[in-house]
Amino acid sequence: MRADHDPIARARGAAPLVVWSGMMRTIGAISDTHGLRRPQALAALAGCDPIIHAGDVGSPDVLAKLGALAPVHAVRGNVDHGAWSANLPVTQRIEIDGFRIYVLHILTELDPQAADKVDAVIYGHSHQPKIETKNGTLFFNPGSAGPRRFRLPITVDRMTAEHGKLRAEIVELSVER
Repeated sequence: MRADHDPIARARGAAPLVVWSGMMRTIGAISDTHGLRRPQALAALAGCDPIIHAGDVGSPDVLAKLGALAPVHAVRGNVDHGAWSANLPVTQRIEIDGFRIYVLHILTELDPQAADKVDAVIYGHSHQPKIETKNGTLFFNPGSAGPRRFRLPITVDRMTAEHGKLRAEIVELSVER
């Protein structure tokens, strides 16, 4: 894996803000994989650049597979333990094409002042996909691409940044379990 695609290696010496720029970009978002590398999730995120993982990764193999598709920015979730996850930040601020994005795993742990200064907040934890706007800030949970929980769908998110607008779309994956 290339070092610039390795979120753990990048996290060791990374600045708190990562900046991307370009004309149009499709950003992938995934959460709560719990170590499961679904081929359907990888296919849904193909062509995204970068990919954001909102925690509960479960295994470094998940990050390696995502990193083979595009640069990955990942945060640590409540199930991410051990040496492999020690360098994953709990939160991350990313700037993509002028859009400020804040990433964390558990939304209730969001510092309200952090949300005032961003265009989008990406979070996970509940396994429930959700897109909403609060006070001009886009909040979204890509749901879970890991093992099915209750009767919730298996999902990822694709976000488009273009012409000063940020749009999120939940992608439900066709899986048996």
